[in-house]
Amino acid sequence: MGSMGSMGTPGTMGTMGTMGTVPPQVTSGSPMTPTGTVVPTTAPVFEQSYIENIFRLNLGKIGTFYYTYENNKEWNAKIYKGVLEAAGRDHIIISDPATGQRTVLLMVNFDYATFDEPLVYQYPGVIGNPPTRNWR
Repeated sequence: MGSMGSMGTPGTMGTMGTMGTVPPQVTSGSPMTPTGTVVPTTAPVFEQSYIENIFRLNLGKIGTFYYTYENNKEWNAKIYKGVLEAAGRDHIIISDPATGQRTVLLMVNFDYATFDEPLVYQYPGVIGNPPTRNWR
């Protein structure tokens, strides 16, 4: 049978025989002192600009949501209008303000949405909303 040599014994972590110790795992971007100590930092938490996060920032607003359903003989495209109540990774929930009826819509069929009022939009790395622009 072969020997382990200077690499240590199987199943032990943190040593590499004569090569020294394995450095600690460090979160990407964490600063270290010259002695190798990791300096803990609290990174700012920003919503990423995925569509579900943009929807979550605008819950309670009335929007018009455009959907297409491929290979559907009855209706290929459909438009929904309602109050945005919830947004998940793969769905949104809207409600009809007149009746209160709620509809769950899948994001796989989502094309785009329009809103008649300004949207809250937190771009990653920017605190607050970007300045508003006049598009005239």
